Amino acid sequence: MRKSDVLVSPAVLILMLFSLVSCGGGSGSSSPPSTAIDESLPPTQTSIWQEATPESVGMDAALLAQAFDQAFADGSFTQAALVIKDSKLVYERYRGILATEETRLTNATNLNSQTLFGARDKDSLATTWSTAKSFTSVMIAIAIEQGFIESLSEPASTYIDEWQNDERASISIRNLLDMRSGLPLVCYDFVAQSLGTCPDPGSAGGNLVFSDDQMSACINRPMAATNVIQPWYSSVSLWQSGTWLYSNCDTMVLGEILYRATGQDLQSYADVQLFSKIGMEAHWWRDNTSSQVDGNYLAYCCLDATPRDFAKFGQLILNNGVWDGEQVIPSSYIDSIKNITVDSVVTQLNGVLSYGLQFWTLTPSPQDDGSVYPPANRIYSTIGFDGQYITLDFDNNMILVRNSLYSPVLSESGERKMSIIQNNAMESSLVGSLPNGLGLPTGSNYSHQKLLYGVTKAITTAN
Repeated sequence: MRKSDVLVSPAVLILMLFSLVSCGGGSGSSSPPSTAIDESLPPTQTSIWQEATPESVGMDAALLAQAFDQAFADGSFTQAALVIKDSKLVYERYRGILATEETRLTNATNLNSQTLFGARDKDSLATTWSTAKSFTSVMIAIAIEQGFIESLSEPASTYIDEWQNDERASISIRNLLDMRSGLPLVCYDFVAQSLGTCPDPGSAGGNLVFSDDQMSACINRPMAATNVIQPWYSSVSLWQSGTWLYSNCDTMVLGEILYRATGQDLQSYADVQLFSKIGMEAHWWRDNTSSQVDGNYLAYCCLDATPRDFAKFGQLILNNGVWDGEQVIPSSYIDSIKNITVDSVVTQLNGVLSYGLQFWTLTPSPQDDGSVYPPANRIYSTIGFDGQYITLDFDNNMILVRNSLYSPVLSESGERKMSIIQNNAMESSLVGSLPNGLGLPTGSNYSHQKLLYGVTKAITTAN
């Protein structure tokens, strides 16, 4: 889609300055009725699962429909969701923009809502935002297995030689994967027009997307002083070394480690070592510099693919790293991901979630029936801005994927090179997810825990 077909107003770009802080055909009618998969359908070339009815895996189709109806309601901005159980695709649904969502988009921007967010199906692209971090994680594991990187405990300074002669030499690759590097958050300063240390703790992960060069500032961060108040962490708590702090820069540096260790950019390395193995077609965004290969690949965000292809990644994890008999990801690394509930609990959030190796566990959430779901530290997931999820339920051998409405907004070049230029929409390229990726003033009513709870309640037969 060319920028000449899609215009982003200066107003929406200004709104984005305040909303993009982390890391991703309906015509106003109700959701389409597409629900359960007909198991009589022949397998398609792009499907690696046997397509089956919910009942064949001990699930209730009517209860799944209820859960999906809520998740696809107008105002949720849900584009896609699908359920894989026991290696069978049992339920999926897709839709374009609905009436209330369209009105909100039109009121805030001059975007053509139908051109960008009209009809959607299984072949329509979605995006990851920070779900891409989990892809970067497994690329580190593959690089270790192939001997490009020694181990998770290896100093990052082996590859980031800028860190070799100061305190940063003690930072391990595992520290970066677990978001425990000890380095400050980085944010874009709109006055200075450059990246610098975040001024307050409200910037979830640090907003890098407005800079043409999203790498240099991440590498050039000094080690943060401990036992003092660091405004980017807290206004009341002292900063301590080893504290968990969600940081886009930590993952960005992991991408540079992969580049320097393998001699290949992230897209090329992943194409051969991961995407081609599982039959996934994916497009990774870059920044707008001449570094790496015509731009630093954004290891912390912004991988575009279909929801079914994202589910393949989840299936690979659920398969203990095996695909068609090949050990694509070392099984020991999958074990380490499962073990984050022991060795990477986020204590400053009361231990209700864990974060390690660029994977999350889902926090418990109150449900409509008064229960709280899921149990703390039981369900694993990737999580991305605007509600991008690949959720892994190892106990039930189940994957739940959800993506919000998405369209890449590209300049005339047509390249996925992040370039957000205030008051210059024609030259900007950005990840156009809804609602917050395009700066809509009110958010989504979607709750992932609520959808997961409904899907789980649809399981009527124990494994």
